[in-house]
Amino acid sequence: MQHDPSPGGGRAWRVLVPITALGAGLMFATSASTAQGTDLRGGRFSQLTELINKASDEVAGFESQAAVLRADVARVGQGAAASSSTVAAERNRSDVLAGPAGLSAVTGPGLAVALDDAPRPKDGQRPTSDNPDDLVVHQQDVQSVVNALWAGGAEAMTLMGERVVSTSAVRCVGNTLLIQGRLVGPPFIIRAIGDARAMRAALDVEPGVALFRRYVADFDLRFGVTTARTLRMPAYDGPLELPHVERSRP
Repeated sequence: MQHDPSPGGGRAWRVLVPITALGAGLMFATSASTAQGTDLRGGRFSQLTELINKASDEVAGFESQAAVLRADVARVGQGAAASSSTVAAERNRSDVLAGPAGLSAVTGPGLAVALDDAPRPKDGQRPTSDNPDDLVVHQQDVQSVVNALWAGGAEAMTLMGERVVSTSAVRCVGNTLLIQGRLVGPPFIIRAIGDARAMRAALDVEPGVALFRRYVADFDLRFGVTTARTLRMPAYDGPLELPHVERSRP
């Protein structure tokens, strides 16, 4: 699957990207003022969540429009390739690059990793910590798992069903995560295709994962790793542009 180069698709993404960037900018500013160089297990801002929810709804609408435009481009491209050997050669070339870039659907064996908040205490029971931030999964916990799986040789990955590529970013919004313009809540599921043994070994030596496992032991958060014989992952269909990157001259 290729990125939509059509004028309509460009317009949709030019509107979508600023909306997502606004949400990300708000989170960066909030995190900077709150963390001050410390662990980000703190600072919950309901106003920020409300803003991101609104932006996410708008993003979902633009994603629907972009999907229609991508289908139109694919249909036109297929027709052009049938009548032009040059176009057909370029399409074949792009198909070869689509796999490593995450732009094609893939299937294979691998791992599934689940992270979840601590369960709510029953009536009359005290929580395992007086600090609510000790009892929930945070951005850095998910990011540590993602980093470990890549380090362990993952060939393809999804987070909550969204394909993860080199430009993907995970942001914390309250006790939810923002992944590619979509808000998701726990349990957070990361799936990775690759050598299961190597990826398990990478998880075992990742410091961020070790820290989360301490919270699992101390505060009853949940962490599980399972081997999967067959994982099916969709193609990434989000924006690929890096608007602030310029190619330098040799």
